[in-house]
Amino acid sequence: MLKPESFFELEGLEAKPLFHGLDIVWDAIPRIKPFIRENLTSSVRQIRKKGDLLSKTHVLWQDKIITQDFELKPGDTTKGQFAVFYRGEKLEQATVIYAGVTFMDDDIQIGHGVVIESGVLIKGPAIIGDNTEVRQGAYLRGATLVGRACVVGHVTEMKNSVMLDGAKAGHFAYLGDSILGRNVNLGAGTKLANFKIAKGPIKLKVKNEIMELNLRKLGAILGDNTSTGCNTVTSPGTLMGPHSIVAPNMTVPPGYHKQRTIIRVKN
Repeated sequence: MLKPESFFELEGLEAKPLFHGLDIVWDAIPRIKPFIRENLTSSVRQIRKKGDLLSKTHVLWQDKIITQDFELKPGDTTKGQFAVFYRGEKLEQATVIYAGVTFMDDDIQIGHGVVIESGVLIKGPAIIGDNTEVRQGAYLRGATLVGRACVVGHVTEMKNSVMLDGAKAGHFAYLGDSILGRNVNLGAGTKLANFKIAKGPIKLKVKNEIMELNLRKLGAILGDNTSTGCNTVTSPGTLMGPHSIVAPNMTVPPGYHKQRTIIRVKN
């Protein structure tokens, strides 16, 4: 019930080894940073200037870095529709990093077909998968693992968190010490709270048992195809099974919520 496989379809995921051998899904949280460090290859070393924001838009294609004579035709990045042309030739799966992006260190890997908009700040270690869009003002502040065809939205903050393939946090979200499954969608303003106000370890209820975690911080673990409405807040230590729904303006209590749970105001 609490194994990673109960929350996520792991086959075909580049992040699958993160969960290898785990009987409890939240045990992946302390693994995130070392897993990223072990698996990344820097994509930004040649274009980064010690924390300064980029003064030019960069196109990364194959082994080339292109800063002029290109044309951009925006489209849905997650569907590979953002097009880049260089001297009349379409560059398949080119990555675009707009002027005004800041990379704070070299420990950042960016996949193919990625678009990173102006105002984004990224601290390593970080891996961003193919065809992902990182929107204006997003803040990735370390130990962030973002899968393929994801959206890290406007003014969205991530820290020590994972987004599996197709996950989207499009607008004003906070992800702290959390894992989003495949095709999870966070409504605007969703906050995955990760730190209890009261001192002591996080405790959560699983069926009729209270489990005390050896973690000071744990946000939310949302199973595949789960969606939250706008302005949702999940309490520290929230686990939701696949295909669950949270209505807008709700606070989700901590603990395990089985698959296909619907959390809404009760009439």
